[in-house]
Amino acid sequence: MEQLTQEQLTESAVGNANLFSPLTLRSLTLRNRIVVSPMCQYSCEDGVANDWHLVHLGSRAVGGAAVVMAEASAVEALGRISPQDMGIWAEKHAEAFAPITRFIKSQGAIPGIQLAHAGRKASTQRPWDGGKPIKPGEAGFWPIVGPSALPFDEGYQAPHELSKAEIAEIVEAFKQATLRSLRAGFELIELHGAHGYLMHEFLSPLSNHRTDEYGGSLENRCRFALEITQAVREVWPQELPLVVRISASDWVEGGWEIAQSVELCKKLKELGVDAIDCSSGGNSPAQQIKLGPGYQVSFAEQVRREVEIMTIAVGLIYDAEQANQIISEGHADMVALAREFLRDPYWPLHAARILGHDIKWPDQYLRAKR
Repeated sequence: MEQLTQEQLTESAVGNANLFSPLTLRSLTLRNRIVVSPMCQYSCEDGVANDWHLVHLGSRAVGGAAVVMAEASAVEALGRISPQDMGIWAEKHAEAFAPITRFIKSQGAIPGIQLAHAGRKASTQRPWDGGKPIKPGEAGFWPIVGPSALPFDEGYQAPHELSKAEIAEIVEAFKQATLRSLRAGFELIELHGAHGYLMHEFLSPLSNHRTDEYGGSLENRCRFALEITQAVREVWPQELPLVVRISASDWVEGGWEIAQSVELCKKLKELGVDAIDCSSGGNSPAQQIKLGPGYQVSFAEQVRREVEIMTIAVGLIYDAEQANQIISEGHADMVALAREFLRDPYWPLHAARILGHDIKWPDQYLRAKR
């Protein structure tokens, strides 16, 4: 694979890159460094995308983002966070995505999808219904799985501890979901290894108490994530980029932390991963996160520097100057926004005006450019 060169790594630091510089990921050229972060919409029936998703994702492509990422899409039905989550476990899901990816590409953006499995955090209500675990006998309840039979928190199900055969089945589910994503027209895949979902659960000693080859040592705890990555990279075209989202820290003493993240990312790079999306937390109710603007950017900078791989910075990134500084000072190669894109689908167009960049607007909107 094409590795990140030292020239690329130092480009930002010497002032040659900014928020609106193009960026090459394998065969793709991003028109800027702005990514629409995967944002669960909890609006599907049986995992199938619909008109809401066409408008939600399509408007962000019209708004000038370089990559528009579809929300966490479960590789099997049991891997959904809520009954209304997006899915990619059947052909009907790929077919529903096709007009959405086609529209995103028509607007000059790259359509991406986040492949996910919720693990022990599955079978919960959607946020506006309370977000609580669904109880046995209630609609939307299903048995959940994890690396160990440890519930996420009080009131949550104790997950079924996955056997090695069941682990292999989930790895295969990620592989098949990758093939469906390709048929659906996606050009970038992100594997969800963050926020306390299944891949992260295997990585963290807080949620993984196994004594076999999938637990114990760092090497063993990384095995599941690496097997998924290898299976996906084998069938995902070499000319298309693969990204992994990690929680760089559990924010809990004795949990997963940045030094372990660096070691994982070195192995991911060897398997053909092109960029690391650096988030944090989500695996323990005991987490102690010090929130503030850009509070996770240091994780992206450290992974970028120590692994020599491209990174995406996320977390309370609000304004244009802040986002531009992250790129121009070499802390990360891309920024991914979530809540700010919910407030303003056209954030890149407005950011370009603030920063003095003359970027292309949709022809239909040109009368509002000046």
